[in-house]
Amino acid sequence: MIEPPTDLTVPRGSSDTVRRILSAALRRLLGDLGSLPLARASRPVARATHAVLRATRAELSREPGRVFGALRRPNVGTAVRVLRDLDDPARIDAVAAQLACTLAVELAVAGAELPPLSFPRGPARVVCLGGRFVLPGGSARLQAGRWTAAGTAIDLAAAARGDAAVERPFSPIEGDLVLALADDNPLAMLEAHPDKSGNAVALGDRAPEAWCDALRGALAVIETHLPLVREEAALVLHQVVPVGFDAHQHLSASYREAIGTIYLTLHPRQMTMAEAVIHELSHNELNALFELDPVLHNAFSPLFTSPVRPDPRPLHGVLLAVHAFLPVAELYRRMIEAQAPGSDHPDFRRRYATVVRQNREGVAVLREHAEPTEVGRGLLDEIARLDASFDDVARD
Repeated sequence: MIEPPTDLTVPRGSSDTVRRILSAALRRLLGDLGSLPLARASRPVARATHAVLRATRAELSREPGRVFGALRRPNVGTAVRVLRDLDDPARIDAVAAQLACTLAVELAVAGAELPPLSFPRGPARVVCLGGRFVLPGGSARLQAGRWTAAGTAIDLAAAARGDAAVERPFSPIEGDLVLALADDNPLAMLEAHPDKSGNAVALGDRAPEAWCDALRGALAVIETHLPLVREEAALVLHQVVPVGFDAHQHLSASYREAIGTIYLTLHPRQMTMAEAVIHELSHNELNALFELDPVLHNAFSPLFTSPVRPDPRPLHGVLLAVHAFLPVAELYRRMIEAQAPGSDHPDFRRRYATVVRQNREGVAVLREHAEPTEVGRGLLDEIARLDASFDDVARD
């Protein structure tokens, strides 16, 4: 049981709430490894995956930090969360094969001593986020720290140091956050937004460094005015996947299963990028909470008008929107209070007022219709308190 959160929307004093939720979500993920639907996988894939899970349990008894570190990687955690909910044998086979290879490689790169492991039906490519490289897949073998596939043997320690010839589709942004041009999320092309059709990797004819510069600028704005939110971004986010350039609108996405990954289009306005990072970070944090508690008893039916989407949304979607846009409103408020450059421009003030108004509409929908769990009540109380703090803006 997780304590009802009181500062998951805008942190107060520390990032402890997000840390606790992430830790509990990781413990749940570890438990999920023991209940994956491998009985419905093909025999070769089930055998290979069970062998990796046995090696993972052995490593857990020796160095639990290595196992939890691997599970934190979105390329591992996403595969586990997708796999646990599948019932189609073909999809189970594909995702289990991906998980087995990815988890084994991440553990090996982290220094785990694994037994020889064979993967007769691996994915075409194996993404190692911990080492920031991609390996050839297919039929493969891992033994004594060497990955053998497609007729090539690769020393994983050398690959992690940068001393081996492997594909390196990652560009550093800040800290451990990278721009990822390789994405193995099995759900990436499933899209809930009516104005998009999936999240295929695309730089939009911009160089990776242009993306990284824009994201560094957005993170700098957040760090200056919402330093605890920036601290949470460092805790939660591992990779940004680029999905094109658009000078007129900004579209972004997160997946409940892919905690640690955000999908963004590139936009020329720094504030738009800062908004998008905060928005998708908030989704990631709420998705971690959903790993532990449903939050709303009536989350997915019926549908209601959303203040920020053209299509009717379940209360789950309304909650996601309000939870994401309240910290955006807080960013605008603090920038105005600090007299940040550009904050006195009429467009800046109009955007601030629009976000506050949309939040007010969403909070009204939640207040009237939501049936929260005990955990959800804590979150909704926080949201109501934050929304009320913008009363002077809402009246203007």
